[in-house]
Amino acid sequence: MSHDDLHLKYQLTPVINAAGSFTPLGVSRSSEHVAHSVAQALRRFFVVEELQQLASQRLASWAGCQAGAVTHCASAAITQAVAACIAGTDGAVVGSLPETGERPNLVVIPEGHCVNYGHPIETDIRLAGGRVLKAGDRTSLPVNELERCLDAPGVCCLLLVSSRLTSFHHLDLASAVSTARARGIPTVIDGAAQDLRVQTLLNTGADAVLLSAHKYLASPTAGVVLGTHAFVEAFRAQERGIGRAMKASKEAIVGVLAALEDRVMLDGDAWKLAQQRKVDLLLELLRPSSGLLQAWAQDDPAGMPFQRIKLSMPGGATAAAALVRALKAGRPSIWTMEHALYEGIVQLELVGLDESEVRLLASRLVEAVGEQSPR
Repeated sequence: MSHDDLHLKYQLTPVINAAGSFTPLGVSRSSEHVAHSVAQALRRFFVVEELQQLASQRLASWAGCQAGAVTHCASAAITQAVAACIAGTDGAVVGSLPETGERPNLVVIPEGHCVNYGHPIETDIRLAGGRVLKAGDRTSLPVNELERCLDAPGVCCLLLVSSRLTSFHHLDLASAVSTARARGIPTVIDGAAQDLRVQTLLNTGADAVLLSAHKYLASPTAGVVLGTHAFVEAFRAQERGIGRAMKASKEAIVGVLAALEDRVMLDGDAWKLAQQRKVDLLLELLRPSSGLLQAWAQDDPAGMPFQRIKLSMPGGATAAAALVRALKAGRPSIWTMEHALYEGIVQLELVGLDESEVRLLASRLVEAVGEQSPR
């Protein structure tokens, strides 16, 4: 059954996703190879531990780290990672979480990294029994402030976030990791949608990097931990505690394996060129409306290897919000990035779209802007 048939069969809203790897829209489109592998997995039994061991080997080889594991999603990975920092492999403590007893349970996180991606990231920390200590403010984290927080009694973990949602992007992650390591404090980087730059994140020296495998890797829903043997062992030990509710299914692990096979075969330069062509195409199609709609390309703020498009109109935030509503109301419903609407900015990511969808997006934008313009 085709993608379109499912919308008809279940009477669901067809969507053009210009919002990026956005969970409320189903995140990504898997390849035929991934879809076929997952379908095959659903019809078979496996020794799941064998799947996890294979996934560890394949993930480590791909990312250039010691070990890896698959869990339910990146949010689950944060909770399990914090639990690993608190409990290690001590079975009694693992089974008692989120009650931590006398164990250190203070998680230092830059305040500007306290993102909300459907819920606050602090929730993931607290689910493991961690207590949140925010360092710095929304715009910066001076070194002496990070050192002060890491020297607080009971610190068990430094959690750093690499995401377009963070309120500042100039923190030197490697320096922060080194500052924590000098104190014997484990460091975890949440790089949920950053799989295209995972080696850069691992090169900071962090004990673990967490990814969402269903974003640009385009697997079924799954979270991934990459790191040292010791950290991954402690991470997986949580499967006998709170991590039991976050376990990866057989089809998720097989889907991650298939997605890795796709990624290994990917021509990175050709992929980047294809993304840029879509950006250039949309800008060209919007050019006739430049008097009413300003459009320009901007690099991903977190360093992913593609550009997004920003749009602005006379009328600021009110006009931007009206444009978003108009796009959503049509069929297919077009969704955009909305986190900068208060600035009067609509943002578009085209990675998940094909050329025909880019052309339809341009047509709908021109139509919607025309309807809002003064007569």
